[in-house]
Amino acid sequence: MRGFNKLFGTCIVLHYLCGICTTHLLINVKNQGGDILLETITSNVTEDMITLEFQRSDGTLVTQLIDFRNEVQIIKALVLGEEERGQNQYQVMCFVNHFYKMDFISSDAMSKLRQKNPGTIRIAEEDRGHSNYTMDLFLDVSMSKVISKHVALLCAEAADSTYTRHEDLKQWNQRPGSSEVALMAAVRNFTSVATMPLGVNDSKSVSISKCADTSNLWASCTCSLELCIGWYPCGLKFCKGKGDSKKAPSTYRCGIKTCKKCFIFSYYSRMKQNCLWDE
Repeated sequence: MRGFNKLFGTCIVLHYLCGICTTHLLINVKNQGGDILLETITSNVTEDMITLEFQRSDGTLVTQLIDFRNEVQIIKALVLGEEERGQNQYQVMCFVNHFYKMDFISSDAMSKLRQKNPGTIRIAEEDRGHSNYTMDLFLDVSMSKVISKHVALLCAEAADSTYTRHEDLKQWNQRPGSSEVALMAAVRNFTSVATMPLGVNDSKSVSISKCADTSNLWASCTCSLELCIGWYPCGLKFCKGKGDSKKAPSTYRCGIKTCKKCFIFSYYSRMKQNCLWDE
């Protein structure tokens, strides 16, 4: 009996550990320029989140985190400096937006995917084009838990360069238990980069030129950064089974649908020197 209890206890522990473990997929993706990029996709069912990461051919490290529970997408870009142009260090930006759950395969479904041919070069079935995001607010990483606890973990290096939008706050404010006051306290307008919280009724904005339109490397400007996710599971495929004269054909899950999507983020840069690619 003691041996059975020990075995039963072990089974419970293993079941619990399986519930919190993560699933990894390594995907070889061909981008538009013909380069092969290695994507790492991680699913965590317990946290109800998916992380996708890859390094572009120019060295930029891109991380996309989908927090299904809080309807949040975080895209982090670590951009290497151009030493020949006076940039000796890398810079990190985080873009935090509202996310619709239907735009990505669920974390549970993702955790069940398996690779039959890991070395296959993948090309997305559907191109969902470009989406423009005008990031009009700074997000205070230290107060970002009100949006998602994952922001502070992923964007620790981007304390002064994490961005969101007014329209995203409106979407998150509709979540059960959300507080408009807490959401507004976590963001700053560009009218005062350092300290001014954005009031609920504050509609002030700052008109600054595009980084591409100024030759002054030390002038503040609006930077534009394009980040493309070349391959990701955007949904499930369902097929119809064989029916008979008495029964209608049943449907069953028979695969995944894959997509490509590009994001163009426009955001405040303290100086054009931090946005040399936007020329």
